[in-house]
Amino acid sequence: MKPPVHGTPRLMRAINDRAALRILLEKGPLTRPELSELTGLSKPTAFQLLARLQEAGLVVSDGVRAGQPGRTAEVYRVNAAAAYVAALDVTPERIDVQVADITGAVAGEARCPAPSPADGDLTARLRAAVEAARPPGPLHRVVIGVQGAVDPTTGRLDYATAEDMPGWQIPDLVPTLTAGLGVTVDVENDVNLVALAEQARGAAAGCPDFVLLWAGEGLGAALVIGGRLHRGFFGGAGEIGYMPIPGAATARDGGGRFGHHGYQALAGGPAVQDLLRSYGVHGADFHESVAAAVRLAGGTGRAAEEAAAGLRTVAARIALGLATIASVVDPGLVVLAGSLVSAGGERLRDLVERELRVLDAERLRVLLSAVEGNPVLVGAMDLALARVRDEVFGHAARDAPAAAGR
Repeated sequence: MKPPVHGTPRLMRAINDRAALRILLEKGPLTRPELSELTGLSKPTAFQLLARLQEAGLVVSDGVRAGQPGRTAEVYRVNAAAAYVAALDVTPERIDVQVADITGAVAGEARCPAPSPADGDLTARLRAAVEAARPPGPLHRVVIGVQGAVDPTTGRLDYATAEDMPGWQIPDLVPTLTAGLGVTVDVENDVNLVALAEQARGAAAGCPDFVLLWAGEGLGAALVIGGRLHRGFFGGAGEIGYMPIPGAATARDGGGRFGHHGYQALAGGPAVQDLLRSYGVHGADFHESVAAAVRLAGGTGRAAEEAAAGLRTVAARIALGLATIASVVDPGLVVLAGSLVSAGGERLRDLVERELRVLDAERLRVLLSAVEGNPVLVGAMDLALARVRDEVFGHAARDAPAAAGR
């Protein structure tokens, strides 16, 4: 058990309240004696703490639990209705929404087709998507995952064109959405949210320095350094789609900033589909092409040899960009995610790791994503819950009556 922290009574109440709430979230429901034991507080102090949190509306009774013969104990849990949050994953095709209470229990979900700007302004479209998930109460925070990233120096969504994210190119994006939705809004890069999910519950758990590569139609990355997400000065850390790569055209050759050039032109989904076609592997899209190459490579004969050679070339292209990133960031781990990676599975992961060894990244581990479901929504929900808990739990501790903790 950690030694007690000394400070003012108000500080100690705040520390104790937050610790108790965290424990109740992780291990609850609990009786007063159980909470006393887990927090290291005396039973009278635990009693006062629970009374204080009940008065603040953060803790409620959860019935009684039978103990020794003839004895029962009242059980307490975090009040799930203390706050509600929403997570959104917005793409050019659809909007996925998930609503949860402060404990993280899902309270509503919805999927809406992404409407065109002609269907109303951006806040109206987002409000309709959130309402489709039927939140059981007022929302305290909304986290939205998008392609691109908000540039903190301008307040605008950058690294995404109007074609990618129609209607999002407005000044003061986050304040505008916050005012329009009537709740605090965070807009975060979708790949960054996937990295947060992997850090909390996936392949990167316990690794303070890692890179997540998202490979799908396009390419993106997220950097976690010293356990913290690195966004960069202009918010664009990890926007590697147009990173200059040997063998690919640069912005000078490829039609400007968002032209067909860089890493994406070499290893993005369409480029991979074209590459595999040259090896005799065909599919309706890049996902099917990669999956077909994996199936064929597991067989025998000329077709298997060609498919295996095509996959090695795909892996070499992916590894070339990763080696460039690794030479600067020096991560301990690369997590591969996205539809291209899921189609390639373990075979593609192994080939990428082998290619990195050839490129002198010998100690760099490569793992597949381990987050189930929609990883953007998972990361957005984790971020929303973390921030609303800090806010709600912090307000309760600051607002608690001074006499209640004596």
